[in-house]
Amino acid sequence: LFYRGYDVDDLAHAIIKEKRFGFEEIAYLLLSGRLPDKEELSSFRELINDNMPLEQKTKMNIIELEGNNIMNILARSVLEMYRFDPDADDTSRDNLMRQSIELIAKFPTIIAYAYNIYRHSVQGRSLHIRHPRENLSIAENFLYMMKHENYSELDARMLDLLLIIQAEHGGGNNSTFTVRVTSSTRTDTYSSIAAGIGSLKGPLHGGANIKVINMFHHLKEAIKDWGNVTELDTYLKRMLNKEAYDKT
Repeated sequence: LFYRGYDVDDLAHAIIKEKRFGFEEIAYLLLSGRLPDKEELSSFRELINDNMPLEQKTKMNIIELEGNNIMNILARSVLEMYRFDPDADDTSRDNLMRQSIELIAKFPTIIAYAYNIYRHSVQGRSLHIRHPRENLSIAENFLYMMKHENYSELDARMLDLLLIIQAEHGGGNNSTFTVRVTSSTRTDTYSSIAAGIGSLKGPLHGGANIKVINMFHHLKEAIKDWGNVTELDTYLKRMLNKEAYDKT
């Protein structure tokens, strides 16, 4: 997997070795075509943090959109952003860059707020709306808004790496292809991204992650001794042979 000519393995290993959060610089690389220097990265991080808070009307809209599907709330919130953009239909390079940065910054906030609304309305939990912090990376801020301080450094670094690995797919998969097809009509950015989210939601694409989580929960119940390699291998083979779990 290569981003703008860079091997993602090399980028990820450098980030791990230096014990830093790297998704922001990967986003900069994908948008600009080159890696940032320290000053450029600092300015880009500041720009991301400045754009993470949501419009008050968007916050209230998320509360009104309470439901059990966060992807739908995300898509509708992206379309809502069209209303607040004075240059929403401008498809010039500079404006597309601005819109992309704002979407990158606001996605974690929208998802975190939607999740907390879900916990409140569906699971009967207390409602917490946490503002993003200026001194945190995107990965850290996302976890902070979701879980307050109930996350570890390992959680944040793993999420950062996950964001890096999934940052770009070239256009071949379903959701990226959807964005390319939609944007080829020169429609606005928000319509294209909302269409991509709709594609990603499907159970044969990004929605498959939910099935993976369900499988993990099943494995926790089915596996008695996680230190027993033979038991693990045997059960996983049974799943592959469609003899266990959902047999699909």
